[in-house]
Amino acid sequence: MLAIFFVSNMQVAPLPEEVSDKTAHLWAYAGLAVLAVRAVGGGLPCRVALRVALPAFAIAAGYGISDELHQLFVPGRSGDLLDWFADASGAVVGIGACWLWGIMAFRHRV
Repeated sequence: MLAIFFVSNMQVAPLPEEVSDKTAHLWAYAGLAVLAVRAVGGGLPCRVALRVALPAFAIAAGYGISDELHQLFVPGRSGDLLDWFADASGAVVGIGACWLWGIMAFRHRV
């Protein structure tokens, strides 16, 4: 969260030319969602049930909302609903990756 806040506090995000703003949002929030799953699920890999996925999504997507609101007050930046959709999509990607990892890990243990 600190890294996301730091970058969103800059007037211009330090992205390579070939990386779009939406792609950066997606991957940043996918990473945040993985960390949220780890925190809620008690480590990784874990079985990602709704009791883990929903709070992890709420953490990542909720932080996305607060980040977009924060950017309204940063000169040169703006809050954007499409950015939040990219944040929420990234959260789904990160949670989905953890879900698949959990399935593969538990199959190999059996």
